[in-house]
Amino acid sequence: MVAFFIFAQNEAYLKAVDDFLKRKLQERQEAGIYRELKPENDKIDFCSNDYLGFAHSAVLKQSIAHEVNSHPLSLNGSAGSRLLSGNIQYAEDLEQQIATYHQSEAGLLFNSGYDANLGLLSSLAQRGDTIILDELVHASIIDGARLSYANRYSFKHSDLESLEAKLKIAKGNCYVVIESVYSMDGDTPPLFEILNLTEKYNAALIIDEAHAVGLYPKGLVCELDLQQRVFARVITFGKALGGHGSIVLGSSDLRNYLINFARSFIYTTAASFHQLAAIKMAYQLLENSSEAIISLKNNIELFKQEVNTGENFTLLNSDSPIQCMILGSNEMAREAAKQLQMNNLDVRPILSPTVAQGTERIRICLHSFNTENELTLLAATLNKFILLHAR
Repeated sequence: MVAFFIFAQNEAYLKAVDDFLKRKLQERQEAGIYRELKPENDKIDFCSNDYLGFAHSAVLKQSIAHEVNSHPLSLNGSAGSRLLSGNIQYAEDLEQQIATYHQSEAGLLFNSGYDANLGLLSSLAQRGDTIILDELVHASIIDGARLSYANRYSFKHSDLESLEAKLKIAKGNCYVVIESVYSMDGDTPPLFEILNLTEKYNAALIIDEAHAVGLYPKGLVCELDLQQRVFARVITFGKALGGHGSIVLGSSDLRNYLINFARSFIYTTAASFHQLAAIKMAYQLLENSSEAIISLKNNIELFKQEVNTGENFTLLNSDSPIQCMILGSNEMAREAAKQLQMNNLDVRPILSPTVAQGTERIRICLHSFNTENELTLLAATLNKFILLHAR
């Protein structure tokens, strides 16, 4: 009898949980913001972060295979965290190679950019400290800050007055976190001015360079020769480098601190040898990719010249591969993406709540491998849509 009562009670509880899941999913469907996974397609790529074509590169694929075959004793998987059985000299050498390339003292590999931001921010700031975020930073940065015990503030996007107002009320050690190229708007913040402010208020600046590497081979921080003034940088390998994983760059002390305190590093299985080899070979290819970078920059300029936004819609100011057209509603963003997809152009809508209500958009990613004809078709299709919806 007691067992039956426990079973019935548990069954009722599971039904309540299941009802909750169904209700939340139904709410999303009714609001038109339900997310679904979609398989790959053969449309023209204006969607991926593969800015230099490394993810598609046969040359990179062959070099990775050669590197793996050159280490026949390497394991298929790392078989443990790096603090247990998962560390190898190859990983430590790769960290130093990458750090040297980006003109940093040291670096620590993480399994993803999300893991890097989570581990860095959640472990760094302590109770009584302050983290100040640009309001448009990536979700991984926000989540990392939330997991800390620090005071948290956000400032208006790239707004120096708003940032200074937060710096004036900061307590303890203060960390300001921005991106060098913003993942959703594609724009670049005023780095010199932000650095001047953080130095004025003795705050440490952390910059996520996920979308800058590729357009700028070593990232925008190195491009502007600011690496000695930045406390930490996060470099990811899943965008222009065509792979997976990330690295936090900074001092040797920061590296050792993260090894001891970053939970997303400590409590996870280390990357496989194949993943490490892919990263190493991608960096070798990057050093010989000046033509691809020039092609990427030319494609950005060509697209901006040919697209005509009219009065109704706004093309955000961006010199990066990320070009966003603000359409103002989920319905309009979906309709624009639908028209582009019908013309064999793989462009996706970005809907609220992923972006703020009223800033719903299509997010166009340009690449070095996009042809002039493809860019012309993209611009012409967009221009036709804009003209159709003119007031």
